Amino acid sequence: MLSIRNIFGLIVLSLAVCISSAIAQSAPPAAAKPGPLDAPMVPDQDGNLHLNLPGRVDTAGVPAYKTIVEDWSKLAIGTSHLQPEPPVLGQVDDEPDFTRTLVQVRWRPGDPIDLYVILPKGVKNPPAVIYLYGYDEDTDRFKDDRWCTRVTSGGVAAVGFVSALSGQRFHDRPMKQSFLTEMQEALGSTIHDMKFILDYLATRGDVDMNRIGMFGQGSGGTIAILAAVADPRIKVVDTLDPWGYWPVWLAKSSVVRDDANKAQFLKPSFLRKVAPLDPVRWLPQLKTARLRVQQPMDAAPVPRICKNRIKMALPKGAELKRYDTAGELIGTQAGGLLFQWVKQAVRDIPQPGPVAGTKAAVKGGL
Repeated sequence: MLSIRNIFGLIVLSLAVCISSAIAQSAPPAAAKPGPLDAPMVPDQDGNLHLNLPGRVDTAGVPAYKTIVEDWSKLAIGTSHLQPEPPVLGQVDDEPDFTRTLVQVRWRPGDPIDLYVILPKGVKNPPAVIYLYGYDEDTDRFKDDRWCTRVTSGGVAAVGFVSALSGQRFHDRPMKQSFLTEMQEALGSTIHDMKFILDYLATRGDVDMNRIGMFGQGSGGTIAILAAVADPRIKVVDTLDPWGYWPVWLAKSSVVRDDANKAQFLKPSFLRKVAPLDPVRWLPQLKTARLRVQQPMDAAPVPRICKNRIKMALPKGAELKRYDTAGELIGTQAGGLLFQWVKQAVRDIPQPGPVAGTKAAVKGGL
């Protein structure tokens, strides 16, 4: 039989175990050590994005900080300090006509990007088209097997992602913010994204980097134009009703007509921020091999005056296709026909010839 002393000892031991367990359960789990791109970024008074990262410790023992700034007013990266992390490979879908790989890429704090790379079966190093739809789109269509079959038919790869502050990229933000209220950031960030996406595609070795095109719709069309100005690796641009001519677009577009923040869009401070990102300003300087702009004339998102200003700004050799109604566009371009022009255009880009004096050049009679 247990003595009173032994019984008392067991009670004390049981209480100790219970107390320890309760403390362990109430304590928060140990936080994972944050990486350099997990730190918060805050815009300054000029709208540039700043990130403070702990650096070396000075002689007084106080941590020094370095500041990362992204200048959204510039098309090229320039002085923006963005460093890509190693890509993270996700799900791979092996379908009869294509393979689709989800890759997560990141070069900006708090902004991982789901990038879909869709390759046609049986084609080595195909040309590629990058697809960017409007700001209100998510990644759903890139997961649609029918869409993937259409865009890869004819032996062309497809790459899809969504704009900054759109779809899966809109998070950890006040609900009063949106793609529109943060338009300079949304456009500028996505234009910069294109540089890193092209860099990543070049490392894969399974697409022809000499034959790269981009298809953009709405805000995506605007970004496609501006990204091609910034990066000559984009040889072909096909746009569907791109936004532009900001002073009028922000005042009259159906996209912003009923927005609660409309008054702020017409303030001189807001217009100054987006002015450097107006495609009307940059279109005359665009030097892609092929450019097409399609405009359904009854589509309210882009007022007719804006469509006409974009038409006037087109560089020599650009193709303009206008439809009286959106219904006419749908009737003539459905079933994958919408993508035929851009796919054919990238296929038509001539391959670089052999350098004179090389064995290949001599053999070929050059």
